[in-house]
Amino acid sequence: MTQKLENIKACVFDAYGTLFDVAASARHCAADIGDNWLNFSAMWRKKQLEYTWLRTMMGRYVDFWHVTGEALDFTMDTFNMQDPLLRARLMELYLKLDAYPEVPRMLANLKDRGIKTAILSNGSRTMLTAAVRQAGIAHLLDDVMSVDEVKAFKIDPRVYQMAVDHLEVEPHEVAFQSANAWDAVGATAFGFQVVWINRFGQKQEQMGQDILPKIEVKSLHHFPDIVCETEV
Repeated sequence: MTQKLENIKACVFDAYGTLFDVAASARHCAADIGDNWLNFSAMWRKKQLEYTWLRTMMGRYVDFWHVTGEALDFTMDTFNMQDPLLRARLMELYLKLDAYPEVPRMLANLKDRGIKTAILSNGSRTMLTAAVRQAGIAHLLDDVMSVDEVKAFKIDPRVYQMAVDHLEVEPHEVAFQSANAWDAVGATAFGFQVVWINRFGQKQEQMGQDILPKIEVKSLHHFPDIVCETEV
């Protein structure tokens, strides 16, 4: 029997890697980057995340757009690429990342059932506005929350608290979805009911059973089927 999320009032989604394909920018520039474009994209993403963690621990917050540029500069330097035009193109495309194909229908299903839907992301407000507009999903979301509000990146608990405050729910009434294993662990530790969208067949984090996400799936295609609303 499929495991269910019980008594859910709000479904909150991470953005990058969960709703939006973070490899899309490099993929669209594969001809310029070369055969190693996938490795290039993976390093860019890895440094982007590392810089968010470092900046939060150091108390030196800058928004995600700035961090994304820093990570791209590191990656281009590592791959011995000095091409300002390519850099500008990659950054421009990061504002227009492709949404995964199941996302619009999945959100529409939840909205039709009267469940609150929201994004909670490291992304800056400008980046998220552009991505949501590009995907055509603004009308399917009750809120789009950026860490700019608290000036700290995930997995700082202040980020997850934003969803509780904005949506006026208790942590256990939130279904939180992320494709990032570390984010799924952080959200579980905070008290959300978490679904790990393991799109890439990653191994589970080894940090104790008590903070593992409740459910693991490969995509968001059938996500609405496991959500049970609050009983009244």
